[in-house]
Amino acid sequence: MNEKYAPSEVEQAARDHWNAADAYRVTEDASKPKFYACSMLPYPSGKLHMGHVRNYTINDMLTRQLRMKGYNVLMPMGWDAFGLPAENAAMKNKVPPAAWTYDNIAYMKKQMQAMGLAIDWSREIATCKPDYYRWNQWLFLKMLEKGIAVRRTQVVNWDPVDQTVLANEQVIDGRGWRSGAVVEKREIPGYYLKITDYAEELLAAVADPADKNYLSGWPERVRLMQENWIGKSEGVRFAFPHEIKGADGQLIQDGRLYVFTTRADTIMGVTFCAVAPEHPLAAHAASLKPELAAFIEECKQGGSTEAELATQDKKGVPTGLFVTHPLTGAQVEVWIGNYVLMSYGDGAVMGVPAHDERDFAFARKYGLPIRQVVAVDGETYSTEAWAEWYGDKQRGVTIHSGELDGLGYKAAVDKVAALLATKGLGEKKTTWRLRDWGVSRQRYWGTPIPIIHCDSCGPVPVPEKDLPVVLPEDCIPDGSGNPLNKRADFLNCSCPSCGKPAKRETDTMDTFVDSSWYFMRYCDASNDKAMVGAGSDYWMPMDQYIGGIEHAILHLLYARFWTKVMRDLGLVKFDEPFTNLLTQGMVLKGAFFRKPPEAGKNYYWEQDVDVIRNEHGQPVGGTLKADGLPLEYEMTTMSKSKNNGVDPQALIDQYGADTARLFVMFAAPPEQTLEWNDAAVEGAHRFLKRVWGFGAKHADAIKAAGKDFSALSDDAKALRREVHLVLKQVSYDYERMQYNTVVSGAMKLLNALEGFKGTGAGDHAVLREGFSVLLRVIYPACPHITHALWVELGLAAELGDLLDAAWPAVDEGALVQDQIELMLQVNGKLRGAIKVAASADKAAIEAVALASPDFEKFSEGKAPKKVIIVPGRLVNLVV
Repeated sequence: MNEKYAPSEVEQAARDHWNAADAYRVTEDASKPKFYACSMLPYPSGKLHMGHVRNYTINDMLTRQLRMKGYNVLMPMGWDAFGLPAENAAMKNKVPPAAWTYDNIAYMKKQMQAMGLAIDWSREIATCKPDYYRWNQWLFLKMLEKGIAVRRTQVVNWDPVDQTVLANEQVIDGRGWRSGAVVEKREIPGYYLKITDYAEELLAAVADPADKNYLSGWPERVRLMQENWIGKSEGVRFAFPHEIKGADGQLIQDGRLYVFTTRADTIMGVTFCAVAPEHPLAAHAASLKPELAAFIEECKQGGSTEAELATQDKKGVPTGLFVTHPLTGAQVEVWIGNYVLMSYGDGAVMGVPAHDERDFAFARKYGLPIRQVVAVDGETYSTEAWAEWYGDKQRGVTIHSGELDGLGYKAAVDKVAALLATKGLGEKKTTWRLRDWGVSRQRYWGTPIPIIHCDSCGPVPVPEKDLPVVLPEDCIPDGSGNPLNKRADFLNCSCPSCGKPAKRETDTMDTFVDSSWYFMRYCDASNDKAMVGAGSDYWMPMDQYIGGIEHAILHLLYARFWTKVMRDLGLVKFDEPFTNLLTQGMVLKGAFFRKPPEAGKNYYWEQDVDVIRNEHGQPVGGTLKADGLPLEYEMTTMSKSKNNGVDPQALIDQYGADTARLFVMFAAPPEQTLEWNDAAVEGAHRFLKRVWGFGAKHADAIKAAGKDFSALSDDAKALRREVHLVLKQVSYDYERMQYNTVVSGAMKLLNALEGFKGTGAGDHAVLREGFSVLLRVIYPACPHITHALWVELGLAAELGDLLDAAWPAVDEGALVQDQIELMLQVNGKLRGAIKVAASADKAAIEAVALASPDFEKFSEGKAPKKVIIVPGRLVNLVV
């Protein structure tokens, strides 16, 4: 065999072997335990990044090791291929999104294959292909039939120049990212999926350990994130009565301004009410005071989601309108607040500045009264600065609240609810933060919504026999609205009900639809008769899902919801799609930057920087070569936008895929962040060269070695014990997916093998066994080099292809020691070591210690006064 390690040759030969054997094609097999391991499918952006390499290597290690343990393992791959980035690229490059997407898929697939991933490519899917998205359309129509999908208006960002709806990320400082026009908020019709119908079930599985579907295999923080997003709140919904009449002379909203609160105990502290800019009272106030209309228009340019509103500056204006406090009869002024969402609850909130941090800041800003109505023993209230206890509902009792005085939180809420109920103004109610999922997108590159609009019949579902509604793939968006509106061959059709000329719906589905069930399609990827079938019955629910924490809320929540809808339609037999979840950490790398006067950071590539390092050789700053001016340094997420990305392909070209895989597994546990280190990459490569070099050096001995361990030297027994100790530990580490310590174990094993000097027949047997264990231990991380060595050393001929070689079993007999080593101390100081029989009693150990040269040397001829023996560890002779 070649004495030098040549990664490119080794890896190409291994891939050729696997391809010729179609090694990764998986079929359902009832005779084996199944294991479905899946990484979140990537967006085909054009190139893999190191986050992809890490994610897929984690999956690959899991897959390969379980296959060796006898599991039937599925590891599929596909492409989340619809979405806005393709449209942006199309406008920039003047090519159809389809062409850009398919080119990127081809390149990224080639990169994945170069990584040696054990992917069953026969199950590959792309969400932009009609044979996939037809089932999006089919299930949407089923949801429509069941009332799960409904049509209603939605608030969107509208660019009046480009005549198009913008995603939130396309609105920059209230203006369209392309046109620069002031963005408007418009209410337009769209389709919603009633995920709220499943809120209780979705919540129970992440919040209630007693629930039959509790997701105990998920990280606690992900369960908590989902629980908070679903946001079940128990409180009181009640009304502030009023006499405000509209232009028609009728009481607006029947003379009641409804709010919901979880802090009904603070109702006596209300000093104002705030309504959303779209609220009927806000519109009425603007009709009386035209100056209010300008503020309402300003609010329409802001965010439309709760997350956006949480970060923006809180602003408000008084309307001059007043409502009546339902318990005291006091007049309460109504304000318009930019932080109040019409789509949440009733579009209005009660303002209790003394006990709500947001209301406190708002009241301080506008000089509104702050009335304390909850007190905590030993604490003093101040209106000058917010204190954490002001909002603590568990510690305090009510004050300045009349008949509520002295009550704790729960008792006060119950009392308020009872008082309001007697007046017919309120009741206890449960609300949810979760809102129905709006799936209509006024964009081109997505799944067409299968609806036809008829002037006579209204919106009409496309008949099932006419699915899929195929998206034209040759459109090139130009920023002037959805190009489907200009495609007569797509737009014009006949009404399925009356036959009259009609128009197709040009909205497309939210791309979260595509990723909400793709993992089930892998199970039945070639089934053209049904959305899912027998494959899904066999493989699902998924045993291990792997992906980034950034998908912990929406993607996972929508996938769970979609699964439950499919269950209720009789398509699947399980409640939750993912049994275990691993959220791998981000890849970090140092970046050099400068802060310009205007804002933000300008980043520079390291090759353009004269790096300044500390005494440990670590970067701490630098100067830009171009101008000699200083740069700052930070450890941050690796990305092209920060000019600190590492191209996996360049790494593979230089060192080989196995080095890249080994480094990302060794550098940190899978769930923790990984700090990129060029020296550590070099170290991973050196380790693989050592593995290859050891195999080449001992090839003849390994090939000729037998399996007889009956007559071994002490050194051979010690090596064999070390091999099986390491094997026992790494087998455990594989079970808990701690792959960094698996690699550490492999390195420890190689060190032991390299340090072994045996030459006899039994020694060769131990050497052969030890190296075969090393190859199997490191194979899931580095499949190419281990495959080559497995074949070269004759192990494949005897034990079969490494792909399906049995995982090595720990020989407990090898762990039994004939002799043990004990540290020798004299007067508590370490002076040497002794070897004794493993079964030696106290007297035998003492005799060996007293006879040792080290005791003779350091005792100065004195007899011991005391002998202290710590079993298995040391002997201390006190003289």
